[in-house]
Amino acid sequence: MAQSPGRIEVSVVLPAYNEAGTLRETVERTLDALAAFMPDGGFEVLVAEDGCDDRTPDIAAAMAAEDPRVRHVHSDERLGRGGALERAFDAADGDVLAYFDTDLATDLAHLEELIERVRSGEADVATGSRWIPGREADRPAKRGIPSRGFNGLVRLLLRSGLRDHQCGFKAFSRAAFEDLRDEVEDDHWFWDTEMLVRAQRSGYRVAEFPVEWEPKGDTKVDLVRDVFGMGSGILRTWWQLSVQPRVTRRVSLTAGTLLTVLAIVLMTQYIDFGSVLAEMRAADPTLVAVATVVYVFSWPLRGLRYRDILRDLGYRERVGFLTGAVFISQTGNLVFPARAGDAVRAYVVKARRDIPYSSGFASLAVERVFDLLTISLLAGTVLVGFTFTGGTAAVARTLTGAPRSGQVAVVVASAVGLAAVFAVIAIVASARSETNFVRRAVYRVSTDTYADAVASVIEQFVVDVQRVAGSRSGVGRIGAASVAIWSLDVLTAVLVLAAFDVGLDPARLLAVGFFAVSVGNLAKVLPLSPGGVGLYEGAFTLLVVGLTGVGYPVAIGAAVLDHALKNLVTVVGGVGAMIVLNVSLTTAVEKSADRTEAGDGADGETAELPDGGAETPPDDGRT
Repeated sequence: MAQSPGRIEVSVVLPAYNEAGTLRETVERTLDALAAFMPDGGFEVLVAEDGCDDRTPDIAAAMAAEDPRVRHVHSDERLGRGGALERAFDAADGDVLAYFDTDLATDLAHLEELIERVRSGEADVATGSRWIPGREADRPAKRGIPSRGFNGLVRLLLRSGLRDHQCGFKAFSRAAFEDLRDEVEDDHWFWDTEMLVRAQRSGYRVAEFPVEWEPKGDTKVDLVRDVFGMGSGILRTWWQLSVQPRVTRRVSLTAGTLLTVLAIVLMTQYIDFGSVLAEMRAADPTLVAVATVVYVFSWPLRGLRYRDILRDLGYRERVGFLTGAVFISQTGNLVFPARAGDAVRAYVVKARRDIPYSSGFASLAVERVFDLLTISLLAGTVLVGFTFTGGTAAVARTLTGAPRSGQVAVVVASAVGLAAVFAVIAIVASARSETNFVRRAVYRVSTDTYADAVASVIEQFVVDVQRVAGSRSGVGRIGAASVAIWSLDVLTAVLVLAAFDVGLDPARLLAVGFFAVSVGNLAKVLPLSPGGVGLYEGAFTLLVVGLTGVGYPVAIGAAVLDHALKNLVTVVGGVGAMIVLNVSLTTAVEKSADRTEAGDGADGETAELPDGGAETPPDDGRT
C-alpha cells in the first residue's frame, strides 16, 4: 500500500512484549481505526518491540516492510514499558503521540476522541478512564481492588485529580511529552502515572474521559512484585514533589539542631547539668591536651588509608591532599545532617583530582565497611573479654536498668554492627558464587527502574569491596590502618576519662573505653542528628556508668568533652583544608547533591569549582 504524501500528525505506539499471537490483528485494526478519521499520510503506527523472545520482532519487521504506515522500533534488551514508549516516541514523527495496550482491552471506538482531545488543542494530555463514577469497568476483584487502592493512593499522596492513572490508553502533545520526559524517572509500569501527575503539577491540561474496557487474557503485571514497585514509585514521587522542595539545607540543619537541643532539654529532667559542668571544670587539663594530640595523629592515618583504598581502585594520590579531603567531608557531616559530608568528599576529589564521582562514592563505601567492621570487632572483642572475666552480668544490668535514650543508642549500635557483619558475609558468599544474588534478591521485591538502580548500586558496591579486598595485602594494609585509627580514637576517650580521676586501674579503664567508644560510634552511624550528637553520648555514658560505677555527672562530662574535643579538631582541620584547597563547604554540598540526583557523567567531564570556573587535573597532584 502506497502512503499518500503528507505531514505526519499522529503517531500511535503499540508497546509489544511477546505479542506474536495478536500483533498482526492489533496493528491492522489500529490502522483501520485511524484511517476512519485521519487523512491519508497523516498518521503512523510504531510497534515498540521490547526485547521479546518470541516471533514478535519478525512479525513487526514484516508488517513494516509491507506497509509504510507501520514502523518497527526494535530493542535487543528489555527496556520496561515506559522505556519502550519513550524510545518509540523519540523515533516518532507526529505532533500527537498516543499509545494503547496491544490486547485492545479499551474499545478502539474511543480512539478518535483520544486523538482529537489533543489534536484539537483542547488538552495537552488525554487519558481513558475505567473508574469515572457511573462508568466503572467490570473488573475481576483480583485486579479491580488493587487498581482502586493504587489510584486512591495516587490521588491522596500525589494530589492528582484523575480517577484512573494506569489505563493503557493515552495521548500527549509533542510539546508536553518533551517537557515532561526528563522529569519522569520511572521506565516501567509507573511511567504512565508519573507522566500524568507531573503533567498536572506543571499546569498542563489533562482530559480524562470514560472508555469501554474489557479485560483480555492474562495481565503482564505481577500483582505482588510490580504493584509493590509502583507503590515505591508513589512514595518516591511524593517525596520529590511534596517533601524534597521544602527540605532545604537550612531546614535540615535547623531541624537537626532543634532535635539535638530538645534531647539536651529532656536530659535536664533527670540529669543535674550543674554537677556535669563542675566535673568538666575539674578535669585534668594536661591529660585533655594529651588526648587532643593523640586524636590529631589519627588524621594522617585516615589519609593514608584512603590513599590505599583509592590505589586499589586505580587512582594514586598524595596523602596530604586526601587527609584534607577527609577533614572537609567529616566537617560537612558535623554541619549538615544525613551524612551529607560523605558526598562532599566525592565532590572534592572530582573537582581537584578529576576522580569520577562513581569512584569517589565507591571508595567511601569501602571505607565505611572497614570502619564498621573494625568498630564491631573492637566492641565484640571487649564483650568476649567481659564474658571470660565474669563481667557479662554487669553489662546486662547496665542495659536493663539504663534510661530509655541509652537503651535506644545501644540497640541502634547492635543493629548496625550486626548489619555490617552480615553484609560482609553476603559479599563473600556472592563473590564465591556465579549466581547474581544481589539482583535476584532485589527482583523478588520489584523489577521497576528503581529496582534496577538499587541493584546496580549494590552490585557496584560489592564489586568495589571485592576489588579492594581481593588481596591479603590490601586487606592487611587497610585493616591495620582502620584498627590504628579507631584505637587512637579510643585512646583519646580513655585519656579524657582518666582526666576525670575515675579511680580505675589502667587495664579496666582501657577495656571500658574500647567498649564504650566502639558502641557509641556504632550508635551514631545512623544520621539522626548532625555529627551523631546525643546518640554517642548516650551509649558512652550508659556503658561507662554501668561498667565502672562512676556517677552520671562524671560519665556525661567525659562523653561530652570527648565528643566536643574530637569535633573541634575536625572543624579546625576542615576549615584549614578548605582554605588550602579553596573549597566552599556549602557549594560542595550543593554540587554533590546535584551529582547524586543526576548521576555521574563521563570520566572526562570537567568539574565545576566554587568560583564558577573549571579545573583539569593538575599534573603535580598525581604520583
